[in-house]
Amino acid sequence: MVDRFQDRREAGRDLAERLREFANDRNVLVLALPRGGVPVGYEIARNLGLPLDVFIVRKLGVPGYEELAMGAIASGGVRVLNEDVVGRLGISDQRIDAVAEREQQEIERREFQYRGDLPRLEVRGKKIILVDDGLATGATMRAGVQALWEAGAEEITVAAPVGSIEAVGRIEREADGVVCPLQPEDFQAVGQWYEDFSQTSDEEVRELLAESMHVQT
Repeated sequence: MVDRFQDRREAGRDLAERLREFANDRNVLVLALPRGGVPVGYEIARNLGLPLDVFIVRKLGVPGYEELAMGAIASGGVRVLNEDVVGRLGISDQRIDAVAEREQQEIERREFQYRGDLPRLEVRGKKIILVDDGLATGATMRAGVQALWEAGAEEITVAAPVGSIEAVGRIEREADGVVCPLQPEDFQAVGQWYEDFSQTSDEEVRELLAESMHVQT
């Protein structure tokens, strides 16, 4: 049993072995949360013969209280709202639309930055492996899972090398499965479970995505 990963690429190879049932399945797509999830997802996709794409999730902050999430928006324009927050604060559709439009523009900017002119891969009807380099609170991953359900995914498996027990438990209730080999009781931060947790650069994301797309064609 591994107790720490050398880096994200090694962690991805470890996860690939645990996801072997999905190998070479034409209906399976690996989606990685950038930036740190991309090196992990790249190794999963490469080792299992699967396509890779990025899936960007942005929080929709309450106007004036941006740290409070009223929902999230993800790649493809899929929107998920926290109806409790929206209802309790009486946030109008117009204000939600304004925030969502701004965040959608940021998603599109980042997607172009990472993918260039390469087309986004279709998720409707697909079995999705949604990947990040770790699950601390799991909030972004949960928003991603909800957005993928809204987008018509057939099945969702969340894969992360390490996560808090609480985050994994919450995600297990919303996804079809969670593969997270390291769930330490003394979890404090994702980075402590890697020997090398240096920041993934935009350039590395572009290179890995382009390489993966090239292999697919």
